[in-house]
Parts: sequence; structure tokens; C-alpha cells
Amino acid sequence: MSGNTQGYEAVDALLASAVEKEPLPPAEQRRALRESLGLSRAQVATALGVGPSTVGGWESGRDPSGEVRGKYAYFLDAARTKLQEAQAAQTRPCVLCGGPATDEVEGFPQHLDPQECARAAEAVRQPAPVRPEPEPRPQAQAPARRPTPVRNPASAQAAPEAELIGRAVEQALAEHEGDVEEATAQLVRRAIPDAMALLDACRTGGRYDVIAHPWVPDILRKQSSRGSDSIWEARPKWTRTELPPGAHEVTALDINGAYLSALKTHLPIGQLEHSSGFGHDRRRAGVHLITPPDWHHDPYLPNPLGNRDEPGPLWVTEPTLRLLLRLSGPKYGLCEPPEIHESFTSGATENLLEKFRAALRDAREKAIDEDDETTVEYVKAMYSKFVSTMGESNYNRELYRPDWMHLIRSQAFANLWMKALRAHEQGLSVVRVMGTDELHVTGDWRRVFEEGRGVLEVKVKDVYTVGSEDGPGLNEELPDA
Repeated sequence: MSGNTQGYEAVDALLASAVEKEPLPPAEQRRALRESLGLSRAQVATALGVGPSTVGGWESGRDPSGEVRGKYAYFLDAARTKLQEAQAAQTRPCVLCGGPATDEVEGFPQHLDPQECARAAEAVRQPAPVRPEPEPRPQAQAPARRPTPVRNPASAQAAPEAELIGRAVEQALAEHEGDVEEATAQLVRRAIPDAMALLDACRTGGRYDVIAHPWVPDILRKQSSRGSDSIWEARPKWTRTELPPGAHEVTALDINGAYLSALKTHLPIGQLEHSSGFGHDRRRAGVHLITPPDWHHDPYLPNPLGNRDEPGPLWVTEPTLRLLLRLSGPKYGLCEPPEIHESFTSGATENLLEKFRAALRDAREKAIDEDDETTVEYVKAMYSKFVSTMGESNYNRELYRPDWMHLIRSQAFANLWMKALRAHEQGLSVVRVMGTDELHVTGDWRRVFEEGRGVLEVKVKDVYTVGSEDGPGLNEELPDA
């Protein structure tokens, strides 16, 4: 009897030591969960202590084992919970009035009807129940910050207007008693009026009188409330079709502060004036009706005009025209010059928003050095919303410059395109170019671009493999952008 008992005890001990495998969702759900949260394979891989290709294998059907399986199962379960909580929130606050909004413009929750915005704002302003005055207490202090190291000469001589940003962050943190999440949400909501206040401060003593609501031609007016105007922004959406045989590791690079850098572009100062003819006056800027040149380099470089299916003339912005003229010149000789038919332009300067850009850049650089993510998110919201709402929008009534909006966006696209050209000239293979901030390359990219979070630096968004050792170099579909 004793022997039999010992046998059962051995079995019990064996069962107790066995580790039950954590359940995992199907492979297609694993990738969907990660992408729905906006996370790259590299980010997940770093958190789990594995390589990005390992995560890619799990998302293709292979299962992890051992201790890492439990960590991966935990990540997927938490990701599903986070997405369910986000889906439960049916509305987000309008960026202008703060009331609930179910529509979006340029990715930001907004009311499409100004009357809805006014009604929501009135509801927000309704008086709250009267509560007894709280006992006086010491003012909440913002979290302590480390001394700021010198990141670059620009950071060492920060624009004084950047202090407006710092004071706004400190005030928000104090109002929310150091609650970083609540303070950040408040700052992002008020990013548009705060950006306009910063612009006003930067314009004090300015050399040029900016017309905030000039007359604009019909080509710059939307044809419907949800439609678009007639300007082509030339945004790239290009993927290489072939690479040399074999497997290739591709690095997806994220271009930092794309719109922030694009604020330095030639902007028309006053009202646009019409002209016709083939010449281009570099002292002026605006929009131009052109017949674009043919492009014969699609196998390894995207068309600077972006993805356009319809032939014939089209209206383009100043940055797009200048890029085409530059590429047609003797230094590059990549295409013929575009044919200019007519233009709407005004006297221009590249430094119209320079103080505004410098203040945002300096605040961002300082916040990165101090690990101050609240200020980083606040500054990002300021410049991105500033660009997206200066056109035909109900959410920035202080500035109506759809020409500026198109030019700044197109400058961001042109900047990305030139980075792709630089990569190609330095011997890298350009695999994908997307939007304003996504460049995929093969090869030693660190000898071409500096890695970091600075405006002049890039960071890794993802790493993946295309092709196979015994097949063509690009015989499989690339990951979704």
C-alpha cells in the first residue's frame, strides 16, 4: 500500500510540475491586435526580449514556447482588453469646443456643422452644481525635471517664445494635481488656440503683414463639405516591385517631426494673384497649373508627383513645382522640366513661420532631453493641428490659408522624397515611401541617417524580411503600412 501511495504521489508531483500552455488567438488575430494599437513588430519584440522576425513568425502561424509564450499571451490579452475599452467609447471630444463629436477631419474629432459645435460648447458651459469652497492648500507642484543637457546649438539658444509652452504645461499639471494623463489630454484639446497664441507672440515685431483671411481662387475652395479642392499634394504611396534575388532585411524608418520641419517652406505673404506663362519666379510662391514630365525611374524611386492615374495638366503646390524643377536641372537630370500654364502666387519668404517653428522645435528638443512626454505630445498636437485646420475648417477661425496648408503638407512630402533620393544615392535600396514620414530601406542605413528622436534624426518603426534565399528578392507581399 505504501508503494502504491508513493507511485501516486510521484504522478501528482509530475502533474504539478507540468506547465499548462497559455491559450493564444489565431495567427491573423495576433497581427491585427498589434497593428490596431499602432505598435511595430520591433516594439513588441523589444518588450518580449526576442527579435522582430520572431514576432513575425508568431503572426504567421508559429507558436512561442517556454516563458516567452506566457509573456506573449499576456500582451495579446491586454491588447484585446485595451481595444475593447476604446471601442466602448463611442465619442471623443471636439478639438474646438470640447463637446462629444462622432466625425473626424484630418484625423481629429470635430463637428462638421458649426451649429452642432455651438450647441455642444453651450452644453459644456452649463454651470455645475455649487459646491462648498475647499480649504486652501499648497499649490500642486509639477514633477521634478532633470537638468537639460545641450542637445544641439538650437537647444542651447532656445527661442523665448518656447517658454509659453513650458508655462502652459506647468499650469495644466498643477490644475490636475500632477496627473500626467489628464494634463496631457487637456493640453491636446486646446492645442489649436494655443498654437495661434504662440503664432501671435512670434509675429510681434514681424517684418511682414500676414493676411489671415485673403481672397482665394475657386481652385482652393472645396466643392462640397466633405469634398476636396483642386490642388494635388503629390503625397507618395510607392512600393518597389523588385529586389535582387535572396532574402533582404528591410528597416522601416520613421521621419521625426515631418510637419514641423515643413513649416520652413516658401509661403505666399499676401493675396494670391493670377499669372500665365512658362516662367517661374523664385521670389513668389503659390499654386501652379502644370503638365508634369514623364518619369522613368519607377523601378527604384517613386514619382515625385506621387500616385496619379489621370494624365494631363493639374494644379500643384510650390514645393512640388520646385522639386520637379530641381530634379530636371543639371545636378540630377532625372526628368524634363514641367510645363507651367498658369499660376496663382504672391510675394513669398521661407522664414514666415521660422520663429514659430523654432519655438516648437526648441520646446520639443528640451522635452525629449527631460523625458517630458506631456510636452512632446502637446507640441506635436500644436503643429499638426495648426497645419490641418488652417484651411477650409470650422475649427480655426483665426486663420484661413488653404494655400499655406497645401504648401506645408507638400513640403513634408518633398522632404521625404529627398530623403529617399539620398538613400538611393548612398547605395541603399529604397523599398517603400509613404506619406510624410515613412521610408523603408535595405542596407546599412545608419551610415546615411542619424538615429534618434531629434527633428533631423530618424527612428526605427519596424524591421522585417522580404524574399527568400532560393527565390526572387521581393516575391512576397510587404507588411501593411
